[in-house]
Order: sequence, then C-alpha cells, then structure tokens
Amino acid sequence: MKKLILFILVTFTVTKLWSQDPFLFEGPKTTESRNIPLIGDKAPAFIAQSTNGEIKFPGDYGRSWKILFSHPQDFTPVCTTELLELANLQDQFDKLGVKVLAISTDRLSTHEQWKKAMEGLRYKDREPVSIEFPLVADEDLTISKQYGMIPTTSETTKDVRGVFIIDPDNVIQAVYFYPMTVGRNTDELLRMVTALEKTKSEQVMTPANWKAGDDVLVRTIPSSTASREELASEGLYNLAWFMWYKKAN
Repeated sequence: MKKLILFILVTFTVTKLWSQDPFLFEGPKTTESRNIPLIGDKAPAFIAQSTNGEIKFPGDYGRSWKILFSHPQDFTPVCTTELLELANLQDQFDKLGVKVLAISTDRLSTHEQWKKAMEGLRYKDREPVSIEFPLVADEDLTISKQYGMIPTTSETTKDVRGVFIIDPDNVIQAVYFYPMTVGRNTDELLRMVTALEKTKSEQVMTPANWKAGDDVLVRTIPSSTASREELASEGLYNLAWFMWYKKAN
C-alpha cells in the first residue's frame, strides 16, 4: 500500500511538471518589494557555470548587445519551444552582433541533458538545431534574485520568466516579463533589438509595428525655415506638424 501511494504521488508530481502547471511553483506569499533593474539601470554582473563553460557577465561579451532569457525550470514544454525558436534565429542574432544567454534555475548537469534532448527534436518539422548559446545554471537563485525575478526572502521560481535586453554599455534598454502559460515571441525580441540598435546608432525613433526597412521617426521637428525641397532631399516628410518621418536608407 505504501508503495502504491508513493507511486501515485510521484506520478502526480511528474504530470504537473510536464504540463507546466503554474501552481507547481507556488510559494509563500510575500509583500516584499523586488529590486528589478529597469530601463536605464546597469545590468547586474555575475559569474556562473553554463553549458559553454564559465560565464563572467558582462565582461566576457565586450561591446556586444546582450539578451538574458530566463526560465523557472528545465524540461518544461513552453520553455523548450522558446529555446528552440531562439536557436532557429541564432544566425540572425549573430548578424546583429547580439549575444543570447538562457538562464534556468536547475543545475548544470540538468541543463546539459535538456540541451541534448532539444537538439534531437524536429520542432515544427524543421531539422534539429544546435543550441550554441549558453544555458546558464542558477541553481542557488543568485542571478534570478539579482534581476528581481525572485524576492530575496522567497525560493519560488515561478516568476523567472524575464527577458532583459542590454546594450554595449551594459545598460538595460528593454525589460519583459511573461506568465508561465504563454510562450514568448522570439521574433519580437529580434525586432526589438534591431530597432534599439537603429535608434541608438542613428538617433531616430521607430513607429508602432516598425520592421527593418520601414521609415523611421525623427526626434526633432525640422527648422521652419527649411523649404519642402530641402527637407525632401534629406528624405524627410510629415503627416502632421508633430509627426516627421525619415525615409529608410
């Protein structure tokens, strides 16, 4: 009877893990505020082990743009699809000079098993992909707490679903948080970092739903003394006095 009860409990736990039930990660409620680094803050530094060896962040990445992509646990189905989509976009991130790091709260040995399992999958009928970016081990939750995803007095990992986009000066430029039940849009992350690179290098802004190759918005209204011909020669046009665009190069 005891063996039967133990078997039922183990089966129930594994089933909840496989389904990525958010309640699996529920911990004690806390009212403690979280020190989440926000846009304009320096990205917290850390040293950790990964599937690519020891990571010294951000020092190992020089003047690169960086994406930190975090997970509450390995072998969860939603997170697995996200990493496979990131791996599918690796070449495009490389062309932009963007370094991707995936952080998960399991130990390194589990990361290695998860990586091996993912690299054998034919996701969306695509050929299996090699995961070149590191899976960083955060078993003691140090990184997750530095980035405000876990309150310092709590051990629950259900909120470790953050994304931080960090510029070459190691300043955070975008922050996202997602629920456990909804997969992240990796195409949007690629669009966001493409837009951030353009706005930083060209001192422009992007309109809603902007994609690479679209016209951009200028930050300052052109001089009222400039003629239409002069403005047009610079690729400038407007829809209203407060909305000036510049044609894409």
